[in-house]
Order: sequence, then structure tokens, then C-alpha cells
Amino acid sequence: MSLLIYLLMLTALLWTLFYFRIPLLVGSTVVAATLIIWPQIVHFSAVTQSITWIVFLIIAVPLNIKPLRRTLISNRLLAWFRKIMPSMSQTEREALNAGNVWWDGELFSGKPQWQMLLNTPAPILSPEEKAFIEGPVEDLCHLIDDWRTTQHDFDLAPEVWQFIKEKGFLGMIIPKRYGGLAFSAQAHSAVVTKVAGRSITAAVTIMVPNSLGPAELLLRYGTEAQKERYLHRLAKGDELPCFALTSPEAGSDAAAMTDTGIICKDEFNGEKDVLGIRLNWEKRYITLGPVATVLGLAFKLYDPEHLLGDKEDLGITCALIPTDTPGVEIGKRHFPLNSAFQNGPNSGKDVFIPIDWIIGGQQQAGHGWRMLMECLAAGRSISLPALSTGAGKLISRATGAYAHVRKQFKTSIGRFEGVEEVLARIGGTSYMMDAARSLTATAIDQGESPSVVSAIVKYNLTEAMRRVVTDAMDIHGGSGICLGPRNFLGRVYQSIPISITVEGANILTRSLIIFGQGAIRCHPYVLKELEAAKESDFDKASRDFDQAFFAHVGFTISNALRSLFLGLTGARFVKAPEQGPSAVYYRHLTRFSSAFAFVSDIAILVLGGDLKRKEKLTGRLADVLSHLYLTSAVLKRYYDQRDDQAQQHDDLPLLRWWCDHSLHEMQLNLDRFLINFPIRPIAWLVRRIVFPLGKSFSEPSDTLGHAVASILLNPSATRDRLTQGIFLPNDESSREKEPLARLEHALKCMIEATPAEKKLRAALQSGKIKSYHRDQQIKAAFAADFIDQNDVDLLSNADRAQQEALRVDEFDPFEFGQKTTAPYFTRETRETG
Repeated sequence: MSLLIYLLMLTALLWTLFYFRIPLLVGSTVVAATLIIWPQIVHFSAVTQSITWIVFLIIAVPLNIKPLRRTLISNRLLAWFRKIMPSMSQTEREALNAGNVWWDGELFSGKPQWQMLLNTPAPILSPEEKAFIEGPVEDLCHLIDDWRTTQHDFDLAPEVWQFIKEKGFLGMIIPKRYGGLAFSAQAHSAVVTKVAGRSITAAVTIMVPNSLGPAELLLRYGTEAQKERYLHRLAKGDELPCFALTSPEAGSDAAAMTDTGIICKDEFNGEKDVLGIRLNWEKRYITLGPVATVLGLAFKLYDPEHLLGDKEDLGITCALIPTDTPGVEIGKRHFPLNSAFQNGPNSGKDVFIPIDWIIGGQQQAGHGWRMLMECLAAGRSISLPALSTGAGKLISRATGAYAHVRKQFKTSIGRFEGVEEVLARIGGTSYMMDAARSLTATAIDQGESPSVVSAIVKYNLTEAMRRVVTDAMDIHGGSGICLGPRNFLGRVYQSIPISITVEGANILTRSLIIFGQGAIRCHPYVLKELEAAKESDFDKASRDFDQAFFAHVGFTISNALRSLFLGLTGARFVKAPEQGPSAVYYRHLTRFSSAFAFVSDIAILVLGGDLKRKEKLTGRLADVLSHLYLTSAVLKRYYDQRDDQAQQHDDLPLLRWWCDHSLHEMQLNLDRFLINFPIRPIAWLVRRIVFPLGKSFSEPSDTLGHAVASILLNPSATRDRLTQGIFLPNDESSREKEPLARLEHALKCMIEATPAEKKLRAALQSGKIKSYHRDQQIKAAFAADFIDQNDVDLLSNADRAQQEALRVDEFDPFEFGQKTTAPYFTRETRETG
């Protein structure tokens, strides 16, 4: 019996040491002390003690004496690791090295330090930024007529273009010394969010110059001469930029780019023997390309005459080229899914440019891919998440109002449980989108450049936009599919694939980038192991690999034991950074962080380089990492409301809905990963560690869904917070042309008429009202003293507002190009065939 207790005690001690990640030497000392002290308390035979000490010394001595450990273990593993290490292209290396690691690193640790996240400042705008959003941005939204833009002009109106240029919308990221607005990432995001809820065309037009465009490349890498030449004019809108990256046969695969530049000498502007580049390219899908005055161009640069050095293939390079340069051909326009933003191809044949047109000058030749990877964070982290969030906020407000106003079977359709379920999904998802958008923008303002996080928010928020827009279409039905000035939803629905596709197609982002890049950059040891394996100095490689590898082994064992313990206890003993209803979600996220880190290590260890090609598996791990980040953002948003307990209480259903949904999704994706893991015995063992008591997380309850749907259906401070930051046309004149204004007015009128509606219903149920038409029923009820004149006015106003809000557009045939109103098939044509 004493021996069993002894073994259990040692097991518990080792488990505790690994759980808390005690350093190896300290842990070995603690175990040795235990082996000395415990036999003094409980008697053991000399044989038992001897065997225990022999086993302990065989393990502890080589592990703690590093030269011996390297000789016996690490050097042999390093040689094997070098043989199996997958090859990596230059573009892959530069993509991996782009940006930095932030909160994503903590999520990969299996033991996130929540206080680090909570110490991130709450999102805030300066007085100048607030004034811009309440002034010029509001005015721009009033100025835009999206139906005219997308149906008639197929472009922003001239007055809108002029307003955008004059007010500095194209220079939000440019410093004030160059005439720009010098806005924060948070303000940049807020501007795009508001404009996107009004017009996707206008939002995209504003996004491009402020994200992946010449301005950001110039600010980061440009020479002073280039900055002085371009930034002032870009800020004022005197120059309109675009960036040409995508080639016809090389979309996401930049290494396959066929656009070339050859270093040579030629005549330029009358001067002979100018050192420069002869360019040949063909690009497509270039936003603002048809109207751009300055073209950012990515191409492969070669130096066959070695005019710059010994290297012939210099790599991908970026240059700035005025579009009136001889040989530059600006093509016609693409037509991206009925959106009217300017987009089209361009090309160049034997275009000669001076060498100093390379962004950053000659010294940046060949560094274009790294530059682009680092600058992609703006588009992924700010612009596209903001556009998606703007759509989510608009749909939450408008669809909630519509579901209240639209009635079936004398009941608002929002009260049907099927519709209620969809409304809850829209509200909970939109709450997450805004939280993730603002947290990521805050991180950028704090000097972070989290490449993995940028991929997470780009992929997940554009996919979330897809879901909420599709859900809204289901609720709006016929009014959603009939295009016209009254339809706020149709153009948003048509534009979904645009955001899904740009800045890296979502399939690629999910299956390759989020986990593929995250597993190397965010993991505390994998990158160190890879770098050690590439080190040419064997002694240094041996030391670095030894340190990283054994730390990695301890890390994996720790996460395995942590996952098992947290699974057995339901994470009840994890310390949450705050108390209250959100505490349980911090605990569960810590559990899933440990499980994710452990499963990731198993995948890397077992599959090695083959994991790169197992995109279904890496996609599921990417989903787990994504949900860890998105739910962290939701908890951070809720935490930032801690000084207003009323706000926290009212927003709690939104927090709980998303967190319950997210925990279920993480469980589902880990389960799918293990179901499809090719080595079945290992999958069986890992499942017992990760889910020792089975799968315990469920989707949000119906009661919780009802609470979230109610937020969307009824005016409240919570509904206003959820949809804060979108354009709300609420003056009386707006109701003539704004669908959202009509829905909001109808919602208000119908709520005000609710007591009168109850009186009218009672009158009808009494059997004393025999009329069938609504107007006659109201008159009869008034005549019978069931309702008074005030009730009549309220009911009549509500009926008019409802009918006006629910009307759909209709057109004369000539508006579609038809010359006659005659039917296509008359009696005569049917009879004659």
C-alpha cells in the first residue's frame, strides 16, 4: 500500500512540475529532494529505493548536463532533422519573417497570460478623428447615391470623387507634414466601417490608397526624394494610386510571376546611358487601375550584365511608375459583380524606367516581396475587417427592424423561432466582428504588426460578413432580391465574393497561412529549431537546437498534462483575470489554448513536412486558432466596459452567445481533426487527453438566442452600441430615399402604436367589429369607443410607415432597355409556335 502511495505521490509531483512548467534543473532538484525525504516518512525496502534512484539518475543526469545531452541525443536528432526538414522558398521565408508576433503567440503557448491582453488600451479616437467621422464622413454618406453609382453611372459621381479628394480621404495614413490626416489605424478602420455601411464602392475606393498602395510602401521604404515627390500629391488627391501585383497566371503564387525587369542602360528624357530597368508586364484585377495616375508595380528583377553586382536573379522588386510613361498601357475595366469601383488590367512592353524609381531606391532591389508582406497587414488588419464590420452593423440594425415591422399571421416575423435563430446569429456574429476589428486596429496603433492575426481577421471577418448577409437575405426574402433604390441589401450581397477574394483568397488564407505561418512564427520553439537546423556553424547549431528541442519537449508534455487536467476538471481551477459571468470563458479558452498547442505539436511531430500538404487538417487547426483570437477580442471588449456595469449587463447576452458558439466550434474542429488524423492509434490517445470526459460544449441555448434576437428587434442602448459607427439617416427628409430611415421610422411608429394595437385586437375579438379591411376596422373600433382619436392616429401612422418601409422597387420596361411593353408570348405566337 505504501508503495502505491509512493508512486501516486511521484506521479502527482511530476504532473505538477510539468503543469506549472518548472525549469528542468529546478524540477530535477525537487524530485531528488522528494526521493530523499519521503523514505524518512514512509518505510520502503532498499531495493525499491535503489531502483527509484537508478531510474531517476539515468534520466536526470544526461538531461541536466548539457554537453552530455548534446552528444548523446541532440546532435543525432539535429542530423536527422536536417534531412527531413522541408524545403522553403525565398518568398515563403520572407512571408514568415514579415510582421511580428503578438497575442497570437500567447494563444499558441497553451498558457495565455490574460493580463497582457487586458492591458491593451481600449479603442479610442482623438477629438480630431471624431470630428472627421461626424463631419466629412457623415457628409460623404449623405452625398452618396449608391443606386445611381452601381446601376447608372457605374462609378462614383464626380461630386463624390471631388469631395473624397478635397477632404483628404485618400491620405488618411499620410503624415501631416506631407499634407495627410495622420489618422490612427482605429480611425482609419472607423471611417471604412461607416462608409462601407453606405456604399461598398466608396469604401473600396477609400481603402485602397490607405492600405496596400504606394503611400504605405513609400512611408515605410521610400527615399526622401520619393516621399517629397509623391506623398503631398497623394494626400491631396492630385495623384491617384494603384498597386499592380496580380498576374494572369500568378495570383497568390508570387513566385510564378511572369512580369520581368532587366537591369540595363538606355536613354531617358534625352539623357544617354541612364542606369535603369526595362520592364515587361501584364496585370489584372487592379483596383483603381483604370483611373490611376501613379502605378505601383511588382515584378521579378534580373541583372544579366551584372551592372549591380554578382547576382543575376535579384528577386521580386517594387517600383513607382507614372501611368503616362511611354509604353504603359492602361486597359479597360473589369466589372466585379455589379460593384462600381474602378478595377481593371494594365500592361507594359519594353518600358524603360530609371533605377531610382524602385521604391526605396537601388538598395531595395529584390526586397519587394518582404515589403509587400509587411504592408499587407494594413489591408488584412484594417480595411477588409472594417468593410465586413460595417456590413454586419448595417444588417443587424436594418434586418432587426425589418423582422419587427414585417408581419406574417398577425405576428412580427422576428418572433418566429426560426427567424429568431437567424437574428441571434446575426447579432452575436456582428458583436464579434466589431470586437475583433477594434482590437486588431488598437494593436497596430500600439506598434504591433501581427501577420498571423491579420490573416485571422481578414479570413474570419469576411466569412462572417458572408454569413450575416446570407442570413439577412433569408429573412428579407423577396425584398432582398428585388434590386432598386429601396434595397439596401442586394448590392452588399453581390459584393461578398470581392472581399472574400482580395488580399489572398480565403481558402488559401485558411488552409495555408493562418496555421502554416502561425505554427512557425507563433510557436515558442519551432522557428528556433528551424533556424538552428539551417545554421552552418555546427557547434552553434548544436547548442541552439539542443536548447530549443528540449524546451519544446517539455512544452509538449506540459500541454498534454494541462489538457488532461483541464479536461477532467472542466478548467474550474484556472485563475480568471476577472470575476463575474465572463470568468468561465477565460477558463475554457485557457483549456482550449492548451489543447490546441498540444494537438499542434503532435501534428508537427508525427506528420513533419507532410503537414504542409494536409490542408484539410491545417484548416481545422486554423479554425481553432481563429476562434481563440476572436473570442479573446470579445472578452476584451466586454472587459473594457467594466466601469459601466449596466452596459456589461445589457451586453451579456451578446458575449455569452458568441462565446458559447465559439467554444462549440473549437470543440467541433478539434474533433474533426482527430477523426481525420491519419495515424489512428495516436488520434485515439490524443482524443483521450483532449476530451477525457467527452465533448461537453453545446451551441448557444434557445433562451440565449431569444435574448440576442430581442436586442435586434427593439430599440435600446444595447442595439445602438452594437450598431454604433454606421451611417444613420434619421431626419424626416431622409425617409423619402433611405431604406434604413424608413425601417427605423416604421419600427418607432409600430412600437408607439402597440397599446392601440392591443385595443384594436380586443375589439376584433369581441365580435362587435364586422369590417374586414384594416381602415374600416379602425374606424369601426373608434365609433364603438374601443379606441380614441390618438389611437387612430397612432395606428394610421404605423400602417403608413409599415407599408412604405416594406414596399419594393418596380420599374418601367424601358428602364431595362425594352422597347415595348408587349408580352414576349402572345396568343398568336403561342398558336403559331
